[in-house]
Amino acid sequence: MELFDRNGDKEALLPPLAERMRPRIIEDFVGQEHLTAEGKILRKALMSGGVFSMLLWGPPGSGKTTLAKIIANRAEARFFQLSAVSAGVKEVRKIIDQAESNRRQNRKTILFIDEIHRFNKAQQDALLPAVENGSLILIGATTENPSFEVIAPLLSRCRVLKLKSLTEKNLETILDQALRDDIILQKLDIRIEADARQFLLLTVNGDARKLLNAIDICLQMTTPDKQNRVRFDQKLIREALQQRNLLYDKKGDYHYDIISAFIKSVRGSDPDAAVYWLTVMLENGEDPLFVARRLIILASEDIGNASPLALTVATAGFQAVHAIGMPEAAIILAQVTNYLAASPKSNASYLSLESARQMVKEGALPDVPLHLRNAPMKLMKSLDYGKEYRYPHDFPDDFVAQHYFPEAIGEPVFYNPKNQGVEKFIRERLQKLRPERYNRGAK
Repeated sequence: MELFDRNGDKEALLPPLAERMRPRIIEDFVGQEHLTAEGKILRKALMSGGVFSMLLWGPPGSGKTTLAKIIANRAEARFFQLSAVSAGVKEVRKIIDQAESNRRQNRKTILFIDEIHRFNKAQQDALLPAVENGSLILIGATTENPSFEVIAPLLSRCRVLKLKSLTEKNLETILDQALRDDIILQKLDIRIEADARQFLLLTVNGDARKLLNAIDICLQMTTPDKQNRVRFDQKLIREALQQRNLLYDKKGDYHYDIISAFIKSVRGSDPDAAVYWLTVMLENGEDPLFVARRLIILASEDIGNASPLALTVATAGFQAVHAIGMPEAAIILAQVTNYLAASPKSNASYLSLESARQMVKEGALPDVPLHLRNAPMKLMKSLDYGKEYRYPHDFPDDFVAQHYFPEAIGEPVFYNPKNQGVEKFIRERLQKLRPERYNRGAK
Protein backbone atom coordinates (compact mmCIF):
# COMPACT_ATOMS: atom_id res chain seq x y z
CA MET A 1 0.00 0.00 0.00
CA GLU A 2 2.92 2.36 0.66
CA LEU A 3 4.09 1.90 -2.92
CA PHE A 4 0.54 2.56 -4.12
CA ASP A 5 0.27 5.77 -2.12
CA ARG A 6 3.73 6.95 -3.00
CA ASN A 7 3.69 6.48 -6.73
CA GLY A 8 0.06 6.97 -7.60
CA ASP A 9 -2.52 4.76 -9.24
CA LYS A 10 -0.73 4.27 -12.57
CA GLU A 11 2.55 3.10 -11.08
CA ALA A 12 0.80 0.85 -8.58
CA LEU A 13 -0.89 -0.97 -11.45
CA LEU A 14 2.39 -1.65 -13.22
CA PRO A 15 3.59 -5.29 -13.41
CA PRO A 16 6.29 -6.49 -10.98
CA LEU A 17 9.86 -5.29 -11.45
CA ALA A 18 10.98 -8.63 -12.93
CA GLU A 19 8.38 -8.30 -15.67
CA ARG A 20 9.09 -4.60 -16.27
CA MET A 21 12.77 -5.34 -16.78
CA ARG A 22 12.27 -8.31 -19.10
CA PRO A 23 14.41 -7.75 -22.26
CA ARG A 24 12.53 -7.53 -25.54
CA ILE A 25 15.45 -8.08 -27.92
CA ILE A 26 18.38 -10.49 -27.88
CA GLU A 27 20.90 -7.64 -27.71
CA ASP A 28 19.56 -6.66 -24.27
CA PHE A 29 19.57 -10.18 -22.87
CA VAL A 30 22.09 -10.75 -20.08
CA GLY A 31 23.78 -14.13 -19.62
CA GLN A 32 23.77 -17.45 -21.53
CA GLU A 33 26.51 -16.19 -23.82
CA HIS A 34 27.15 -19.76 -25.01
CA LEU A 35 23.74 -19.53 -26.73
CA THR A 36 23.17 -15.84 -27.37
CA ALA A 37 26.57 -14.36 -28.27
CA GLU A 38 27.55 -13.56 -31.86
CA GLY A 39 27.93 -16.77 -33.85
CA LYS A 40 26.19 -18.93 -31.25
CA ILE A 41 23.18 -21.11 -32.01
CA LEU A 42 20.32 -18.88 -30.82
CA ARG A 43 21.77 -15.67 -32.19
CA LYS A 44 22.41 -17.33 -35.57
CA ALA A 45 18.88 -18.76 -35.67
CA LEU A 46 17.34 -15.37 -34.92
CA MET A 47 19.49 -13.57 -37.47
CA SER A 48 18.65 -16.09 -40.20
CA GLY A 49 14.99 -16.51 -39.28
CA GLY A 50 15.48 -20.25 -38.93
CA VAL A 51 13.58 -20.72 -35.67
CA PHE A 52 13.22 -24.36 -34.59
CA SER A 53 11.46 -26.33 -31.87
CA MET A 54 13.54 -26.46 -28.74
CA LEU A 55 13.62 -27.37 -25.07
CA LEU A 56 15.21 -24.77 -22.81
CA TRP A 57 16.63 -26.67 -19.85
CA GLY A 58 17.97 -24.65 -16.98
CA PRO A 59 17.55 -23.50 -13.38
CA PRO A 60 14.89 -21.00 -12.24
CA GLY A 61 15.46 -17.38 -13.20
CA SER A 62 18.01 -18.16 -15.93
CA GLY A 63 15.96 -16.58 -18.75
CA LYS A 64 13.93 -19.39 -20.33
CA THR A 65 10.66 -17.46 -20.64
CA THR A 66 12.45 -14.30 -21.72
CA LEU A 67 14.29 -16.11 -24.51
CA ALA A 68 11.04 -17.67 -25.74
CA LYS A 69 9.40 -14.25 -26.00
CA ILE A 70 12.43 -12.72 -27.70
CA ILE A 71 12.41 -15.53 -30.26
CA ALA A 72 8.68 -15.04 -30.95
CA ASN A 73 9.10 -11.28 -31.35
CA ARG A 74 12.03 -11.64 -33.73
CA ALA A 75 10.29 -14.33 -35.78
CA GLU A 76 7.09 -12.21 -35.97
CA ALA A 77 5.17 -15.30 -34.90
CA ARG A 78 1.88 -15.68 -33.09
CA PHE A 79 2.87 -16.46 -29.53
CA PHE A 80 0.91 -18.67 -27.17
CA GLN A 81 1.97 -19.48 -23.63
CA LEU A 82 0.76 -22.32 -21.45
CA SER A 83 1.72 -23.56 -18.02
CA ALA A 84 1.94 -27.34 -17.85
CA VAL A 85 0.65 -27.12 -14.28
CA SER A 86 -2.81 -25.94 -15.35
CA ALA A 87 -3.16 -26.65 -19.09
CA GLY A 88 -4.44 -29.86 -20.61
CA VAL A 89 -4.87 -31.58 -23.96
CA LYS A 90 -7.93 -29.46 -24.78
CA GLU A 91 -5.94 -26.21 -24.59
CA VAL A 92 -3.09 -27.73 -26.60
CA ARG A 93 -5.39 -28.88 -29.41
CA LYS A 94 -7.09 -25.49 -29.57
CA ILE A 95 -3.71 -23.82 -30.15
CA ILE A 96 -2.74 -26.47 -32.70
CA ASP A 97 -5.93 -25.68 -34.66
CA GLN A 98 -5.02 -22.00 -34.59
CA ALA A 99 -1.46 -22.82 -35.67
CA GLU A 100 -2.71 -24.74 -38.70
CA SER A 101 -4.89 -21.77 -39.64
CA ASN A 102 -1.91 -19.43 -39.24
CA ARG A 103 0.21 -21.71 -41.42
CA ARG A 104 -2.29 -21.44 -44.27
CA GLN A 105 -1.77 -17.68 -44.03
CA ASN A 106 2.05 -18.14 -44.08
CA ARG A 107 2.39 -17.06 -40.47
CA LYS A 108 4.47 -18.88 -37.86
CA THR A 109 3.08 -19.99 -34.51
CA ILE A 110 5.16 -20.49 -31.39
CA LEU A 111 3.78 -22.33 -28.38
CA PHE A 112 5.73 -21.82 -25.19
CA ILE A 113 5.04 -24.39 -22.47
CA ASP A 114 6.46 -23.58 -19.07
CA GLU A 115 7.37 -26.57 -16.88
CA ILE A 116 6.82 -28.94 -19.81
CA HIS A 117 8.17 -31.79 -17.66
CA ARG A 118 4.81 -31.73 -15.86
CA PHE A 119 2.95 -32.72 -19.04
CA ASN A 120 2.01 -36.40 -18.99
CA LYS A 121 2.55 -38.73 -21.95
CA ALA A 122 -0.90 -38.11 -23.45
CA GLN A 123 -0.39 -34.35 -23.33
CA GLN A 124 3.05 -34.62 -24.91
CA ASP A 125 1.72 -37.02 -27.55
CA ALA A 126 -0.86 -34.41 -28.56
CA LEU A 127 1.98 -32.05 -29.56
CA LEU A 128 3.77 -34.51 -31.83
CA PRO A 129 1.87 -34.18 -35.15
CA ALA A 130 1.98 -30.37 -35.16
CA VAL A 131 5.66 -30.24 -34.22
CA GLU A 132 6.51 -32.90 -36.80
CA ASN A 133 4.68 -31.23 -39.73
CA GLY A 134 6.00 -27.80 -38.79
CA SER A 135 2.69 -26.07 -38.20
CA LEU A 136 3.78 -25.38 -34.65
CA ILE A 137 7.15 -24.33 -33.26
CA LEU A 138 7.39 -25.67 -29.71
CA ILE A 139 9.52 -24.02 -27.05
CA GLY A 140 9.41 -25.94 -23.80
CA ALA A 141 10.97 -24.75 -20.55
CA THR A 142 12.05 -27.17 -17.88
CA THR A 143 14.21 -27.27 -14.78
CA GLU A 144 14.50 -31.05 -15.08
CA ASN A 145 16.62 -33.17 -17.38
CA PRO A 146 14.49 -33.62 -20.54
CA SER A 147 15.94 -37.09 -21.04
CA PHE A 148 13.99 -38.22 -17.98
CA GLU A 149 10.80 -36.19 -18.37
CA VAL A 150 10.08 -35.71 -22.10
CA ILE A 151 8.92 -38.60 -24.28
CA ALA A 152 11.50 -39.80 -26.80
CA PRO A 153 9.53 -38.93 -30.00
CA LEU A 154 9.10 -35.33 -28.86
CA LEU A 155 12.65 -35.11 -27.57
CA SER A 156 13.99 -36.22 -30.95
CA ARG A 157 12.11 -33.42 -32.70
CA CYS A 158 13.47 -30.65 -30.49
CA ARG A 159 16.91 -29.19 -29.88
CA VAL A 160 17.83 -29.24 -26.21
CA LEU A 161 19.54 -26.01 -25.17
CA LYS A 162 21.13 -26.08 -21.72
CA LEU A 163 20.99 -22.82 -19.76
CA LYS A 164 23.30 -22.09 -16.85
CA SER A 165 22.73 -20.27 -13.58
CA LEU A 166 23.48 -16.59 -14.04
CA THR A 167 26.88 -15.52 -12.78
CA GLU A 168 27.40 -12.91 -10.09
CA LYS A 169 28.56 -10.54 -12.83
CA ASN A 170 25.36 -11.20 -14.83
CA LEU A 171 23.24 -10.48 -11.76
CA GLU A 172 25.14 -7.29 -11.00
CA THR A 173 24.50 -6.08 -14.55
CA ILE A 174 20.78 -6.83 -14.22
CA LEU A 175 20.60 -5.06 -10.86
CA ASP A 176 22.36 -1.95 -12.17
CA GLN A 177 20.09 -1.86 -15.22
CA ALA A 178 17.01 -2.02 -13.01
CA LEU A 179 18.21 0.78 -10.73
CA ARG A 180 19.06 2.94 -13.74
CA ASP A 181 16.28 2.20 -16.23
CA ASP A 182 13.15 1.08 -14.39
CA ILE A 183 10.28 3.56 -14.51
CA ILE A 184 9.91 3.53 -10.71
CA LEU A 185 13.41 2.86 -9.43
CA GLN A 186 15.01 5.56 -11.58
CA LYS A 187 12.98 8.22 -9.72
CA LEU A 188 14.57 7.23 -6.41
CA ASP A 189 18.04 7.53 -5.00
CA ILE A 190 18.45 3.91 -3.92
CA ARG A 191 21.57 3.13 -1.93
CA ILE A 192 22.40 -0.51 -1.33
CA GLU A 193 25.11 -1.03 1.26
CA ALA A 194 28.12 -2.96 -0.06
CA ASP A 195 27.68 -5.96 2.26
CA ALA A 196 23.94 -6.03 1.52
CA ARG A 197 24.59 -5.97 -2.21
CA GLN A 198 27.07 -8.82 -1.97
CA PHE A 199 24.70 -10.81 0.25
CA LEU A 200 21.87 -10.35 -2.26
CA LEU A 201 23.96 -11.40 -5.27
CA LEU A 202 25.19 -14.54 -3.54
CA THR A 203 21.94 -15.57 -1.89
CA VAL A 204 19.72 -15.61 -4.98
CA ASN A 205 21.88 -18.41 -6.48
CA GLY A 206 21.87 -17.19 -10.07
CA ASP A 207 18.12 -16.46 -10.16
CA ALA A 208 17.45 -13.06 -11.78
CA ARG A 209 13.74 -13.21 -10.97
CA LYS A 210 14.44 -13.71 -7.29
CA LEU A 211 16.93 -10.84 -7.37
CA LEU A 212 14.43 -8.37 -8.84
CA ASN A 213 11.58 -9.61 -6.67
CA ALA A 214 13.74 -8.97 -3.59
CA ILE A 215 14.35 -5.37 -4.71
CA ASP A 216 10.62 -4.96 -5.31
CA ILE A 217 9.81 -6.19 -1.80
CA CYS A 218 12.52 -4.05 -0.21
CA LEU A 219 11.01 -1.00 -1.88
CA GLN A 220 7.58 -1.82 -0.48
CA MET A 221 9.06 -2.21 3.01
CA THR A 222 10.75 1.23 3.06
CA THR A 223 9.77 4.90 2.80
CA PRO A 224 11.97 7.47 0.99
CA ASP A 225 13.17 10.47 2.94
CA LYS A 226 12.53 14.06 1.84
CA GLN A 227 15.36 13.84 -0.71
CA ASN A 228 13.78 10.69 -2.21
CA ARG A 229 16.60 8.55 -0.84
CA VAL A 230 16.10 4.89 0.06
CA ARG A 231 18.64 2.79 1.93
CA PHE A 232 18.80 -1.00 1.69
CA ASP A 233 20.88 -2.76 4.34
CA GLN A 234 21.54 -6.47 4.81
CA LYS A 235 18.84 -6.83 7.46
CA LEU A 236 16.21 -5.47 5.06
CA ILE A 237 17.35 -7.70 2.19
CA ARG A 238 17.46 -10.75 4.44
CA GLU A 239 13.90 -10.02 5.53
CA ALA A 240 12.80 -9.57 1.91
CA LEU A 241 14.31 -12.87 0.91
CA GLN A 242 12.84 -14.45 4.05
CA GLN A 243 15.14 -17.42 3.81
CA ARG A 244 18.14 -18.54 1.82
CA ASN A 245 17.29 -20.01 -1.54
CA LEU A 246 18.81 -23.47 -1.22
CA LEU A 247 20.55 -24.62 -4.37
CA TYR A 248 19.19 -28.12 -3.88
CA ASP A 249 15.89 -28.48 -5.75
CA LYS A 250 14.13 -31.82 -5.78
CA LYS A 251 12.80 -31.02 -9.25
CA GLY A 252 15.89 -29.34 -10.62
CA ASP A 253 19.14 -30.19 -12.33
CA TYR A 254 21.18 -30.10 -9.10
CA HIS A 255 18.96 -32.88 -7.78
CA TYR A 256 20.26 -35.18 -10.52
CA ASP A 257 23.84 -34.05 -9.95
CA ILE A 258 23.64 -35.00 -6.27
CA ILE A 259 22.05 -38.41 -6.84
CA SER A 260 24.72 -39.03 -9.51
CA ALA A 261 27.49 -38.22 -7.02
CA PHE A 262 25.81 -40.51 -4.48
CA ILE A 263 25.49 -43.47 -6.85
CA LYS A 264 29.04 -43.05 -8.16
CA SER A 265 30.38 -43.00 -4.60
CA VAL A 266 28.60 -46.27 -3.74
CA ARG A 267 29.74 -47.81 -7.02
CA GLY A 268 33.28 -46.66 -6.25
CA SER A 269 33.23 -48.42 -2.84
CA ASP A 270 33.57 -45.19 -0.83
CA PRO A 271 31.05 -45.41 2.02
CA ASP A 272 32.21 -42.11 3.56
CA ALA A 273 31.55 -40.08 0.41
CA ALA A 274 28.31 -41.98 -0.19
CA VAL A 275 26.97 -41.14 3.28
CA TYR A 276 28.00 -37.51 2.78
CA TRP A 277 25.92 -37.18 -0.42
CA LEU A 278 23.10 -39.14 1.22
CA THR A 279 23.06 -36.57 4.03
CA VAL A 280 23.03 -33.66 1.55
CA MET A 281 19.91 -35.13 -0.03
CA LEU A 282 18.06 -35.95 3.16
CA GLU A 283 18.89 -32.66 4.90
CA ASN A 284 17.42 -30.80 1.93
CA GLY A 285 14.17 -32.72 1.95
CA GLU A 286 14.77 -35.45 -0.61
CA ASP A 287 12.19 -38.23 -0.64
CA PRO A 288 13.87 -41.14 1.20
CA LEU A 289 11.94 -43.65 -0.91
CA PHE A 290 13.51 -42.15 -4.05
CA VAL A 291 16.95 -42.87 -2.57
CA ALA A 292 15.91 -46.36 -1.49
CA ARG A 293 14.67 -47.19 -5.00
CA ARG A 294 17.95 -46.08 -6.53
CA LEU A 295 19.84 -48.31 -4.10
CA ILE A 296 17.80 -51.32 -5.21
CA ILE A 297 18.74 -50.64 -8.83
CA LEU A 298 22.40 -50.22 -7.88
CA ALA A 299 22.39 -53.49 -5.95
CA SER A 300 21.67 -55.36 -9.19
CA GLU A 301 23.46 -53.15 -11.69
CA ASP A 302 26.75 -52.58 -9.87
CA ILE A 303 27.00 -55.40 -7.31
CA GLY A 304 24.93 -58.21 -8.76
CA ASN A 305 26.09 -61.74 -8.03
CA ALA A 306 29.37 -60.59 -6.53
CA SER A 307 27.26 -60.17 -3.39
CA PRO A 308 23.73 -61.48 -4.05
CA LEU A 309 22.68 -60.49 -0.53
CA ALA A 310 23.02 -56.82 -1.56
CA LEU A 311 19.71 -56.93 -3.43
CA THR A 312 18.01 -58.44 -0.40
CA VAL A 313 19.46 -55.76 1.88
CA ALA A 314 18.45 -52.96 -0.49
CA THR A 315 14.92 -54.30 -0.91
CA ALA A 316 14.51 -54.77 2.83
CA GLY A 317 15.82 -51.24 3.30
CA PHE A 318 13.15 -49.86 0.96
CA GLN A 319 10.43 -51.70 2.86
CA ALA A 320 11.77 -50.48 6.20
CA VAL A 321 12.01 -46.86 5.01
CA HIS A 322 8.43 -47.08 3.78
CA ALA A 323 7.26 -48.44 7.14
CA ILE A 324 9.28 -46.13 9.41
CA GLY A 325 9.48 -42.78 7.64
CA MET A 326 11.76 -39.89 8.47
CA PRO A 327 13.75 -39.01 10.47
CA GLU A 328 14.58 -42.58 11.59
CA ALA A 329 14.52 -43.81 7.98
CA ALA A 330 17.83 -41.97 7.53
CA ILE A 331 19.51 -44.55 9.80
CA ILE A 332 18.24 -47.38 7.60
CA LEU A 333 19.41 -45.64 4.44
CA ALA A 334 22.84 -45.08 5.98
CA GLN A 335 23.11 -48.77 6.86
CA VAL A 336 22.11 -49.90 3.36
CA THR A 337 24.41 -47.32 1.75
CA ASN A 338 27.39 -48.45 3.81
CA TYR A 339 26.73 -52.13 3.10
CA LEU A 340 26.41 -51.62 -0.65
CA ALA A 341 29.43 -49.31 -0.82
CA ALA A 342 31.59 -51.85 1.05
CA SER A 343 30.36 -54.84 -1.00
CA PRO A 344 32.40 -56.40 -3.84
CA LYS A 345 31.30 -55.00 -7.18
CA SER A 346 30.33 -56.56 -10.49
CA ASN A 347 28.29 -55.25 -13.39
CA ALA A 348 28.42 -58.62 -15.17
CA SER A 349 24.66 -59.18 -14.95
CA TYR A 350 23.96 -55.73 -16.36
CA LEU A 351 26.44 -56.25 -19.19
CA SER A 352 24.95 -59.66 -19.99
CA LEU A 353 21.54 -58.04 -20.43
CA GLU A 354 22.93 -55.28 -22.66
CA SER A 355 24.83 -57.76 -24.85
CA ALA A 356 21.82 -60.03 -25.23
CA ARG A 357 19.56 -57.03 -25.92
CA GLN A 358 21.83 -55.86 -28.72
CA MET A 359 21.86 -59.30 -30.36
CA VAL A 360 18.07 -59.62 -30.09
CA LYS A 361 17.49 -56.17 -31.60
CA GLU A 362 19.83 -56.81 -34.52
CA GLY A 363 18.62 -60.32 -35.34
CA ALA A 364 15.40 -61.80 -36.67
CA LEU A 365 12.78 -63.27 -34.35
CA PRO A 366 14.40 -66.58 -33.38
CA ASP A 367 12.97 -70.04 -33.81
CA VAL A 368 12.78 -72.00 -30.57
CA PRO A 369 14.53 -75.38 -30.97
CA LEU A 370 12.03 -78.24 -30.99
CA HIS A 371 13.45 -79.96 -27.92
CA LEU A 372 12.87 -76.78 -25.86
CA ARG A 373 9.24 -76.31 -26.89
CA ASN A 374 6.35 -77.21 -24.65
CA ALA A 375 4.09 -80.04 -25.85
CA PRO A 376 0.82 -80.04 -23.90
CA MET A 377 -1.20 -81.41 -26.87
CA LYS A 378 -0.85 -84.62 -28.91
CA LEU A 379 -0.53 -82.66 -32.13
CA MET A 380 2.50 -80.84 -30.76
CA LYS A 381 4.09 -84.11 -29.68
CA SER A 382 3.51 -85.51 -33.17
CA LEU A 383 5.46 -82.54 -34.50
CA ASP A 384 8.39 -83.45 -32.22
CA TYR A 385 7.81 -80.63 -29.75
CA GLY A 386 9.86 -81.45 -26.64
CA LYS A 387 11.46 -84.52 -28.25
CA GLU A 388 14.99 -85.30 -27.03
CA TYR A 389 14.81 -82.76 -24.22
CA ARG A 390 16.92 -84.02 -21.31
CA TYR A 391 15.70 -83.21 -17.82
CA PRO A 392 18.76 -82.01 -15.82
CA HIS A 393 17.56 -83.43 -12.51
CA ASP A 394 17.69 -86.94 -13.97
CA PHE A 395 21.48 -86.67 -14.27
CA PRO A 396 24.37 -86.58 -11.76
CA ASP A 397 24.90 -83.16 -10.17
CA ASP A 398 21.59 -82.08 -11.73
CA PHE A 399 23.30 -81.15 -14.97
CA VAL A 400 23.48 -82.44 -18.52
CA ALA A 401 25.05 -80.73 -21.51
CA GLN A 402 22.54 -79.73 -24.16
CA HIS A 403 21.95 -76.81 -26.53
CA TYR A 404 19.62 -74.04 -25.29
CA PHE A 405 20.17 -71.38 -27.99
CA PRO A 406 18.52 -71.03 -31.41
CA GLU A 407 20.63 -73.00 -33.88
CA ALA A 408 21.36 -69.93 -35.99
CA ILE A 409 23.32 -68.02 -33.35
CA GLY A 410 25.57 -70.72 -31.92
CA GLU A 411 26.54 -70.29 -28.26
CA PRO A 412 27.52 -66.68 -27.54
CA VAL A 413 28.76 -65.62 -24.11
CA PHE A 414 26.73 -62.83 -22.48
CA TYR A 415 27.44 -63.39 -18.80
CA ASN A 416 31.08 -63.04 -17.80
CA PRO A 417 31.27 -63.49 -14.01
CA LYS A 418 34.06 -61.48 -12.43
CA ASN A 419 36.64 -62.66 -9.96
CA GLN A 420 34.86 -60.86 -7.09
CA GLY A 421 32.96 -62.24 -4.11
CA VAL A 422 30.39 -64.93 -4.88
CA GLU A 423 30.87 -64.41 -8.62
CA LYS A 424 34.30 -66.00 -8.32
CA PHE A 425 32.56 -69.23 -7.27
CA ILE A 426 29.94 -68.84 -10.03
CA ARG A 427 32.67 -68.32 -12.59
CA GLU A 428 34.54 -71.43 -11.52
CA ARG A 429 31.36 -73.52 -11.63
CA LEU A 430 30.41 -72.35 -15.12
CA GLN A 431 33.94 -73.04 -16.35
CA LYS A 432 33.59 -76.56 -15.02
CA LEU A 433 30.10 -77.13 -16.50
CA ARG A 434 30.70 -75.43 -19.85
CA PRO A 435 34.47 -75.30 -20.36
CA GLU A 436 34.23 -74.85 -24.13
CA ARG A 437 32.32 -71.62 -23.63
CA TYR A 438 33.46 -70.08 -20.35
CA ASN A 439 37.17 -70.86 -20.60
CA ARG A 440 37.20 -68.72 -23.73
CA GLY A 441 34.60 -66.17 -22.62
CA ALA A 442 35.24 -65.46 -18.94
CA LYS A 443 37.26 -62.42 -17.94
